[in-house]
Amino acid sequence: MMSDYNFAFFDEGSKREIRRATLKAVAIPGYQVPFASREMPIGRGWGTGGLQLTLSLVGKDDVLKVIDQGSDESVNAVNIKKLVNKTTGIRETEETGEATIIQSRHRIPEIPLHSKQIMVLQVPICEPLREYEPSERETKKLHGEKEYSGAWLMLFEQIMRYGSMSTGAAHPVMVQDRYVMTPSPIPRFDNPKMHHSEALILLGAGREKKVFAVPPYTKVVSLAFDDYPFQPEASSQQSCKVCGATGVFMDELVEEESGETYHQCNDTSYCLSRLNSQEKPVEVTVHG
Repeated sequence: MMSDYNFAFFDEGSKREIRRATLKAVAIPGYQVPFASREMPIGRGWGTGGLQLTLSLVGKDDVLKVIDQGSDESVNAVNIKKLVNKTTGIRETEETGEATIIQSRHRIPEIPLHSKQIMVLQVPICEPLREYEPSERETKKLHGEKEYSGAWLMLFEQIMRYGSMSTGAAHPVMVQDRYVMTPSPIPRFDNPKMHHSEALILLGAGREKKVFAVPPYTKVVSLAFDDYPFQPEASSQQSCKVCGATGVFMDELVEEESGETYHQCNDTSYCLSRLNSQEKPVEVTVHG
């Protein structure tokens, strides 16, 4: 543990400031709350917003899980875990059910979250209206007036151009029938997991200095049209070659020798847990 630093890296005043912004975000679901984003020992855009939330909330009895696009062992996830562990000494885990704080880049775990957990999502671009309105002042007005025709027009243009909504990630959602929110660059498959989630979901954008939240049991609906309903990725209908799972988000990979494509669970810890629960052991290299 780094004795030269305060517990969880930040001074207590910084933690209180971030917590106050977080409380406001929880009180107004989907609303982007500005906060004084701190300088971090990692580059902006690599999870500083989520990391600041984690460091402001973590306690000595917490158990931490960090994933990056479904993997517990990516460079981003490993380095975030190292920083938190060295400044807190708390226990880490790869088991979703054991964690009290789960910080993630671009995924929500396959195992359903429970009420004693906090899900922290890293967000690079937090403004769902930015694609068609570059002015921060104007986007605030649009949110205040609940004027979201631009977001609907963006989806309509995708249908006209491609025949369906083509958002691969960060598909906008309506939170509690009031604010349109970006769910971070999670795949469309993960959007429904936010609806009435038992866990508190926090989203932090360090570069844009915003924090927003989805409290437990909050209504979250992906934007869609009556004649073009919201649909998850087609890969979720495949089965995993490694563990046989179905109905989860898959990676499409290519066999090196044959060149044939196959599907494998994107959530590596979920895939391994299924393998460990099977009676016959299977030797396999899990894709990270």
